[in-house]
Amino acid sequence: MLKPLVFLLFLFVGLFNAKAQTFKVEISTSLGDMIFVLYDDTPLHRNAFLQLARDGHFDNTLFYRVIKDYIIQGGSRDSRNAPPGKFIGYGDPAKTVNDEILDHHICKKGALCAPRQPDEVNIFKQSDISQFFVVQGRTYTHGRLDTLELAVNRPIRNRIVKEVYNDEQKKRFAQFKAEERFSEAKHLADSIKDEIAYRYTMASGKLEFTADQREAYTTVGGAHEIENEYTVFGEIISGIEVIDKIAALQTDKNHRPYTDVKITVKVLD
Repeated sequence: MLKPLVFLLFLFVGLFNAKAQTFKVEISTSLGDMIFVLYDDTPLHRNAFLQLARDGHFDNTLFYRVIKDYIIQGGSRDSRNAPPGKFIGYGDPAKTVNDEILDHHICKKGALCAPRQPDEVNIFKQSDISQFFVVQGRTYTHGRLDTLELAVNRPIRNRIVKEVYNDEQKKRFAQFKAEERFSEAKHLADSIKDEIAYRYTMASGKLEFTADQREAYTTVGGAHEIENEYTVFGEIISGIEVIDKIAALQTDKNHRPYTDVKITVKVLD
């Protein structure tokens, strides 16, 4: 558990960095208003989102996909005046931008992100900026984060151990011991350990939370499972409670709230 002073310092630093950005937008809804800053180091998304907002593209659209403890998604033009029960959220293929996925923009609660088509049809992870989603996520303990890392990383290490310390190497090691060639046995053991460590270091697919991610996930919360999968191009600085209000709504089988949550987006000076 973070001490109160450390927690406040974390929030202060995050808020200071957020306010240092150039542009802010207000997303107004029937459940309250949220203000976001748009990151200057994701200029493709920032500029496209600003232009769409100024054109009124998002006005009177809906938060049409709401999954509690995960995300609230809206802005798709086909959600405007959509009748109850209609499947919506197709976006606009003509309004895609190249990804700007940056490791230091974390999928913490309040992160403003761009959705996209799946990898099988979108290998370059291009974003559909005609809509957006906001992360709600959940909070984690450090122990839970450790467990998540182990669940992903232990099978990777076990596979490498089997590849390196294979049957042939086991026979060699057993032979050295049986013949009391202990220095050779130690040299072989050390070389096997070094090879395992090197391959594990170079292995892809490992889950290793950074210090910043751990700070975010154990305080404000977030959605670690989508890190580095979507472009995060902004974050909330006011109205974070609105996320929870929207996420608490009852939804249909397509995750659309039974009560429409209309959106208006305004660029702030």
